[in-house]
Amino acid sequence: MPELPEVEVTRQGISPYLIEQTVSELIVRNGSLRWPVPDVAQNIVGQRINNVRRRAKYLLIDTNAGMTIVHLGMSGSLRILPRNTPAEKHDHIDLVLDNGRMLRFNDPRRFGAWLWYELPEEAHPLLSKLGPEPLSTDFTPQQLQAALKGKKKAIKQCLMDNHIVVGAGNIYANEALFAAGIHPQAEAGSIDIERLTVLVSEVKQILAHAIKQGGTTLKDFTNADGKPGYFAQKLHVYGRGGESCTQCGNLLSEIKLGQRTTVFCGICQQR
Repeated sequence: MPELPEVEVTRQGISPYLIEQTVSELIVRNGSLRWPVPDVAQNIVGQRINNVRRRAKYLLIDTNAGMTIVHLGMSGSLRILPRNTPAEKHDHIDLVLDNGRMLRFNDPRRFGAWLWYELPEEAHPLLSKLGPEPLSTDFTPQQLQAALKGKKKAIKQCLMDNHIVVGAGNIYANEALFAAGIHPQAEAGSIDIERLTVLVSEVKQILAHAIKQGGTTLKDFTNADGKPGYFAQKLHVYGRGGESCTQCGNLLSEIKLGQRTTVFCGICQQR
């Protein structure tokens, strides 16, 4: 599943082609996505695109009339293409611009979303209860400590909870906890401010580095320009269960935590 860096790289890739352009047509070939594409999605036609933003893993295409909310789901991708490019299998939606280009949404598994909303972002039920952006100044050790207070759940599960902080998905939660020397099963509410300070710093650094490198290469993802990401070559624990730790040489352990694969070093990340 594309994580925050992949979505941010996609946003950066498509934004220059969309901002200040006017939508001439919205073509929906298959509206049966995670949620059905609503008829009101056509309200973007005739509108000028003011901005393309990201909130968590949602892309927000802003116009004066409202915003289109796009989620890539498990296998979705967005490409900028010439207007008359023939559609292929799984090319479900085209946002056609008056400059001869279009934004094409491809989603083999159809777990993505294409929605329309006319009220402020903060009022949308998918966006209203999200935690702070991890790369913003709102995500601090103090904020994280307050959010974790009294929680007995494992820290990795809390780190992946979008109500606590958005975008620290499975790949980057594994990596950040390893870098911070925190065991993924550690009781979240018991971690002191000093260790949380290190964890927050590592989350920020790892996500920023992943974005800079172009996103992690995943089975179903390529960047908006078709180039795969490169950060997968830098992973220390994710996907490496049973291999040697890059720091101490110990064999990495792999468990299921919250139904997600979790890899850690029992020496470098003692409970």
